[in-house]
Amino acid sequence: MSVDTDKVDNIAGDDPHLKKEFGTVGLLFTAIGSIIGSGWLFSSLHASSLAGPAAILSWVVGTIMFLFIGLSYAELGVMMPRSGGVARYPHYAWGSFASYSFGWVTWLACASVAAVEVSAVLTYASSYIGWLENSNGTLKPAGLVVAILMLGFFVLINFLGVKWFARINNVLVWWKLIMIVLVIAALMIAAFHSGNFTVDAKGGGGFAPNGIKGAMEAIPAAGIAFSFLGWRQGIELAGETDNPKKNVPLTLIGSILICGVLYILLQVAFIAALDPSALAHDGWANVGNAIKVGSDAGNFSPLAALATFVGLGWLAGLLYADAFISPGDTGLIYTSVTARMSYAMGRNRNAPAALAKVNTNGVPWVSLILAWIAGCIFFLPFPSWQSLVSIVTSLTVLSFGSGSIALLTFRKQLPDMERPYKSRMPWVVAPLALLATNLIMYWAGWDQVWKMMAAVAIGYIFLGIFQVTDKGRAPKLEFKYGWWVLVWFAGILLVSYLGSYSGTEAKDAGEANVYGFNGGILANIVLTAVILAIAWYCQLPKERVEEILNETEEIIEEDEDKLAPGA
Repeated sequence: MSVDTDKVDNIAGDDPHLKKEFGTVGLLFTAIGSIIGSGWLFSSLHASSLAGPAAILSWVVGTIMFLFIGLSYAELGVMMPRSGGVARYPHYAWGSFASYSFGWVTWLACASVAAVEVSAVLTYASSYIGWLENSNGTLKPAGLVVAILMLGFFVLINFLGVKWFARINNVLVWWKLIMIVLVIAALMIAAFHSGNFTVDAKGGGGFAPNGIKGAMEAIPAAGIAFSFLGWRQGIELAGETDNPKKNVPLTLIGSILICGVLYILLQVAFIAALDPSALAHDGWANVGNAIKVGSDAGNFSPLAALATFVGLGWLAGLLYADAFISPGDTGLIYTSVTARMSYAMGRNRNAPAALAKVNTNGVPWVSLILAWIAGCIFFLPFPSWQSLVSIVTSLTVLSFGSGSIALLTFRKQLPDMERPYKSRMPWVVAPLALLATNLIMYWAGWDQVWKMMAAVAIGYIFLGIFQVTDKGRAPKLEFKYGWWVLVWFAGILLVSYLGSYSGTEAKDAGEANVYGFNGGILANIVLTAVILAIAWYCQLPKERVEEILNETEEIIEEDEDKLAPGA
């Protein structure tokens, strides 16, 4: 059987009721707006406390890692632009079980990000509004009400459709870009102490007081990786852009490079603006104490506190305002993306059909409501922003791993499908992207990895329930092609447990510490090679992939009345 290319082109943008209203700037700004959220407001402080001046190296390595991950998706996003693509590509490569596995992980990660961004808004605001949060970062009752209402506002805007969403987002992204450039320039002009990069500080001095190990740990733990996660919007919304061939690669690569350069410069400005004497006295581990201004604002609103400390009160005022805009815009974007993820799972028929219902504005409205409910659950008394970020980062990065492997398998499964953008050196890009994925999760530490896998296990419980209750619609799991996913998950657990990263302040919590820093990298190289080999072996036959692609058109026709009544 050969794939019907007319049908595949027909459904390249997925559901015909999803509007193609993201232009070049709209899609790029959606990714940049998603990247520049709460991460830039907090990560300079947290990265400095974990790595000292070597936090600059953390940002450089993080940027390179996400460039490889993004490059591995560039070909896929243009070849098959699908809304919720991160969950769709595993479906075509390995069948329903693999698709559900990555779809659940991705949906869970996306659903939590909007809540994390709302939490960031309230954390900054708690510096001057005491009734929002407790001292440990959890929400007070009044703060919980405000958080739920803010998340509901994001849902309301998304109900209006892509066109309104893009218009609002474009304005907010311009503000965010101007703000981050302004902060970098203002801090560098107001105070630049070059000696801070080698200062003899309490608890450890020099450029890397905690060594390379501390610098790499900062990538997931300080929110550096979290600050890059928004690049994915070029994939998740690829089915709603008017020119995927041009817009998708530009968005994936451009958003990471632009934001990476800004983040590195911001980290340099932050470190150089600190008072040398206070830094030497308190040490990098307590860097927040060096910018206190009569309160604990150095830990709750670090950039605003630093601006006040160096005499830039006007900039501090703008930063307190931006603390609503930057995380708020990202929360708005992730509310949209979360809905697209459950929509995609509904389209794949490994989730209830109601999740794929689309209203007259081209919006998956049932999925939007579910995104709001899930986000509200994350407002329960979890720990601080930084603690939430670590687990969200691990979940999200895990979901990226399948794309790098699918890039390779599709070369064999779909050799004749048109590739308007073709990745160069895929056998270099894909393994490095998967290795980057494994390393980021490894550096997050055992305490985060086991929690992540517990969340994955809960998803398989839901899968079992769905398979039993919806036998008429649920697809065959095709487990014989998707079992490698479980091997990968088990490998991540094993490598993390045997490693030297705990993910907690108690350095001996949970990990066996069998190998050190270099041994951990070697272990992840071995894991990457094993998983690439097994996943390549397990790929669906070419004929079955073609069947699935053609089935997608049949599903659209069959489900038309159920999924988009009156559209």
